[in-house]
Amino acid sequence: METGSQTVTLVEDPAQPGAFLVRIGDTDQSYVDLADPLRLEFDYVQRIADVIDEIAPEGARMRVVHVGGAALTLPRYVAATRPSSAQIVLEPDEELTMLVREQLPLPRRSGIKVRATDGRSGIAAMRDDFADLVIVDAFVGARVPPELTTTEFLTDVRRVVGSTGAVVINVTDQGRLGYSKRVLAGVAAVFDHAVYGAEPATLKGRRFGNVIITGSEAPLPEAALIRRAAGSMFPYRVLTGTQQSRFVGGAKPFTDEDAEASPDPVTGGAHFG
Repeated sequence: METGSQTVTLVEDPAQPGAFLVRIGDTDQSYVDLADPLRLEFDYVQRIADVIDEIAPEGARMRVVHVGGAALTLPRYVAATRPSSAQIVLEPDEELTMLVREQLPLPRRSGIKVRATDGRSGIAAMRDDFADLVIVDAFVGARVPPELTTTEFLTDVRRVVGSTGAVVINVTDQGRLGYSKRVLAGVAAVFDHAVYGAEPATLKGRRFGNVIITGSEAPLPEAALIRRAAGSMFPYRVLTGTQQSRFVGGAKPFTDEDAEASPDPVTGGAHFG
């Protein structure tokens, strides 16, 4: 179907009946297995799930805000592993949400509510200490919107997650990783604790790929995240502490005045939203 200027295609996985890839334009955005919401096909989604699993025990009630919805892969995961959780998804593309609801229906009483608003406006409307976790996984085409990585936006997210909650952000980068270094610099400036993770080939500048950045006022489960990332099918390297500080170097956080979208993909290899 067409949503605005984009074409949305649902591609059934021939090896897994009931599982679908959501493709927007030429970009693979989401993968959903209707029979098994715990099946997370994209490696970066698994790394975000690591954060969820380490900050809240299975079965615990969470309040989660998702900036970016697509096929609602992570909201389905949270609903399956923590059934009493309340989740709000900020997804401005109403036609995409309608398609997903019709073709990839949510389970009954999922606790997932989708609001047709952009992430910046949706976060601004939320009260202080509203969420345990904010997940920023939003793309326009294959690029992260510039307004979702600035110090001003991150400061508003900190207000929403309070002193004990966390934010996890999926961006894409390549080469010398100048873009994600600036995003990390912003997270580190706003939150007391930050973690940066990417595949080794991406860290070495050899491959365009996903980068997962987590921030919190409270200490993060760094050792557990490092262990999970290293033991995955597609291992990620996780940077913390002095190693992370050396990596960031002199990178400056983005602000509303100089914000940029993430780099255009050149060689492929990343997943978006």
